[in-house]
Amino acid sequence: MYKIFVKRLIDFFFALVGFIILLPVFFLVLLLLTIVNQGKPFFFQIRPGKNNHMFKIIKFKTMNDKRGKNGELMPDVVRLTKIGAFVRRTSLDEIPQLFNVIKGEMSLIGPRPLLPEYLQLYSKEQIRRHEVKPGITGWAQINGRNAISWDQKFKLDIYYVENLSFWLDLKIILLTIKKVLIKEGISSGSSVTMEKFTRN
Repeated sequence: MYKIFVKRLIDFFFALVGFIILLPVFFLVLLLLTIVNQGKPFFFQIRPGKNNHMFKIIKFKTMNDKRGKNGELMPDVVRLTKIGAFVRRTSLDEIPQLFNVIKGEMSLIGPRPLLPEYLQLYSKEQIRRHEVKPGITGWAQINGRNAISWDQKFKLDIYYVENLSFWLDLKIILLTIKKVLIKEGISSGSSVTMEKFTRN
């Protein structure tokens, strides 16, 4: 009952209320990123959701589009703006994903939506992370986020899929608030973002 019906109602209600409450912050970040990113405050990308259904995720754009002499994008550390670093550190870049939740493409809680090219790299066990809707936060995020290995992350995602419940979701929400406040696990050890997943 919770997984099929109640979870969606909770997602819609709290995503809508949350966005209304965060509206002043949303417009402030929107204005600042529009200025530093030359009129491009949002980051759009196709991601696979539940049952591998593709959707367009929306986040605040924390890195500019600076390129090298050969036209290749500069490293993340170079492209990350000062305002973008603050937005990432405080997890404000996730606010626009509330639209994805309201539309039913995502949940507040679930495995993070990753890149489409990873689908062909997953093992039969790892791809089970797509049995539920992807989330803004999840069991892997409160247990390390970008600071843990891909193998650890996938094991945590599968644990969530197999143990999804109201009480687990409540625990994740409370621990997410704690993680955001102490700014833990935002980056991996060697990169601003998580290194790309490759099959072992």
